[in-house]
Amino acid sequence: MDVLCRVVNTSFFLSHDLRRDVVCYLVLRGEPGPDKTVRFLGDRVRYLNPDERSAGSLIKKALELDAGHEFRESTKGVSVRVGGLDRLLTEHSFVLLEEGGEDIRAAERLPEAFLLSDHLNLDGAEMSLVGELPRYSVGPRSLHGDHTVTVLLNELDRRES
Repeated sequence: MDVLCRVVNTSFFLSHDLRRDVVCYLVLRGEPGPDKTVRFLGDRVRYLNPDERSAGSLIKKALELDAGHEFRESTKGVSVRVGGLDRLLTEHSFVLLEEGGEDIRAAERLPEAFLLSDHLNLDGAEMSLVGELPRYSVGPRSLHGDHTVTVLLNELDRRES
C-alpha cells in the first residue's frame, strides 16, 4: 500500500499546486474479492495532502464502497469500480514502462497513458494482457514506481515547456 500511496502523491504534487491534467489508476488485485480499480482525477481531487497517510486514507475509503461495474465516487476526485487491468487496457492506449524498453528520451512523440507495475513485476497473466504494448524505459537502472513517475513527469514537463 505504501508504494501505491507514493505513486499517487508523486503523480499529482508540485511544489505549491497539483497536476490537474493527470489521471492515476490503481489496479488492486488482492483478497478478498474481485480486482478493483481506484481512479484519482487531478482536476477534481480534494483532501489529498502530500503525505502517504492522506493518500492511503482516500484509497481505503474508496475500497470500503460497494463497488459496481462503473466508477463510483468515494470522495471528490476519487472513485472505484470492479474490474482490473484487462478492462483498463480496453479503455486506454497504454505503453508499458519497464527496464528493457526504448529510452523515453529517444522517443520522438510520447504517448498519453503509461502503465507500470508496483515493486513486483507483472505476473504471467498480466504479461499476456500487455503482450504487444510498446515498451519504454526511463533510464538504465531499475527504479521504484514513484521514482519512475517522477522521471517520466520531468521528461513530459521538459517537452511541454
